[in-house]
Amino acid sequence: MEEILTCIQDLGNTAKTLNWDFMFDVIIFAVLAIILFKFVGRFRKHLKIKMEEHNSSMVRFLPVFERLMKSLILFFLLATFLQSHGYSMNSIIAGFGITGLAVGFAAKETIANIFGAIAIFSDKSFKIGDSVVINGVEGTVEDINMRSTKLRAADNSVVIIPNSLAASSVIKNVSQTKRRRILETIGVTYSTNDKKLRRATAIIEEILAKSDELAKDRYVFVDKFADSSVDIKFSAYVRTNDYVKYAKIREGILLEILAAYRSEKIELAFPSQTVYVKQNEK
Repeated sequence: MEEILTCIQDLGNTAKTLNWDFMFDVIIFAVLAIILFKFVGRFRKHLKIKMEEHNSSMVRFLPVFERLMKSLILFFLLATFLQSHGYSMNSIIAGFGITGLAVGFAAKETIANIFGAIAIFSDKSFKIGDSVVINGVEGTVEDINMRSTKLRAADNSVVIIPNSLAASSVIKNVSQTKRRRILETIGVTYSTNDKKLRRATAIIEEILAKSDELAKDRYVFVDKFADSSVDIKFSAYVRTNDYVKYAKIREGILLEILAAYRSEKIELAFPSQTVYVKQNEK
């Protein structure tokens, strides 16, 4: 009987020792995790200060970087803790690998958008407030997040473009230009005589020359003989990158050309066809 009591007492002492050892290890790993998390937080703040001094757009990714580092620290600490208490990590790592592969396939679009955001910020393709054309859509950039870029279009609608698409598209940043181009073609009828045709090009040159809003590099010429018209092409640059101001200046020039053509009886062409019927000789 005494031997049995002694054995039970020894088992109890061993259990207490094991419980205290386990609790001690938990406290050690928890304290270590807190210290490392604090270090990552301080390191993020230091990086943020340096990036803001250099006006780097990568500062937006610091919260993501901090969460990623903390997740890795937590994973390695947990793996070390389990390994030290006799748990095999091979099966756990294999499980994480299979799970990661499944998540990767399920979230491939999200991952592509995240890398697209990184490409946009690293290339400094555009920033919030810029007027851009992305994938044929023109608008003002209102927001850039990890998934998409939001544009405010000219009709005041919001266009949401996935970052993966934006990063792989041809991007035209209008805000980085100092001027906008007017490129128009005006067709006059084939019945226009030579004198009026020369006058048609001269009218456009005079209107462009008297505008203070246009740069000096401009041209006007007869472009081609189209199906229904003789086409006159002209090009000029407006000294602004503001779309509304550009549109009003362009409108004024076109209306002046139209009024001058009507005043001098120069007929504008419109799509038409002439059918010739050949009669058989008797």
